Amino acid sequence: MEQLIPWLYLKGVSTGDFSDALAALVGKDAPGLSAPTISRLKAVWQQEFQQWQKRSLSEKRYVYFWADGIYCNVRMDDKQCLLVIMGATADGVKELVAIEGGFRESELSWKQLLLDLKSRGLTTAPQLAIGDGALGFWKALSKVYDGTRWQRCWVHKTANVLNSLPKSLQFKAKFKLHQIWQAANQHEAQHHFNDFVNTYEAKYPKATQCLTKDRDTLFTFMIFPLNTGVTFGQRIRLNRPLRRFGCEQIK
Repeated sequence: MEQLIPWLYLKGVSTGDFSDALAALVGKDAPGLSAPTISRLKAVWQQEFQQWQKRSLSEKRYVYFWADGIYCNVRMDDKQCLLVIMGATADGVKELVAIEGGFRESELSWKQLLLDLKSRGLTTAPQLAIGDGALGFWKALSKVYDGTRWQRCWVHKTANVLNSLPKSLQFKAKFKLHQIWQAANQHEAQHHFNDFVNTYEAKYPKATQCLTKDRDTLFTFMIFPLNTGVTFGQRIRLNRPLRRFGCEQIK
C-alpha cells in the first residue's frame, strides 16, 4: 500500500479518489483503505521524502549525471515540472540523486537544485552530464559544476530533427540518425553525420540545422569509455534511465 500512494500521485489521482482507486487495484475488501489510513500513509511518505532530500552526499561520487524536466499528470501549475537527476557511480551503480519541483526548467530552478546538492557534500563534479536541449540546465551546470562535459541526448535530438521532416521520410531518416550514435568509432560516426546532412540539407535545411547546431555536444560520449572506470554504452548517449518515471515529455 505504501508503494501505491506515490504512484497514484504521479498518475494525477486526487487524495479524495484514493479509496476508489486502491479498491480497484487491490479489491474493495482489502484492509487499509479507510481515509485515516490513507492520510497516515501519505504523511509517512512525505516525511521519508523530506528526509531523503536532506541526506548527506559527502561520500558520494558520480561519474555521470542524467538530467531532465519531467511533466506528469499531477494537478499543479502548468508552468511547474519535476527536475530529476540520476547519477552513476564509478562502479556502475545508478542512483536517483535529486527530484524537485521547478519552474519550466528555468536556469534558476536548476541552479538551486545543483547548489543544494553541492551544499550537502557533492563537491566533486560529474565527468559527464546527459540532457536534452533545455538551456536552463546547461547554464546552471556551467555555473555550479563547470568542469562537467556536456552530452546532448540522442533521443530528444532525433525527435526534434524528425519533426522538421515529412512523415514519409522519417523512417529512413531515423535509421540514418541511429547509424550516427551507434557507430563503432568517431570516424564512422562523423561519416554517417555528414551523410545525413548531405542527404537532407538541400530540401530540408531546418532538419539539418537542428542537428548540426549541437554537433560538438552530440559526440562527447565517445571519449568516456576510455577515460572512466565504468562504461554504460548507449546509456550515456541517451536520457533512457529517466524514462522509468513514465511521464517524460519530449521537448
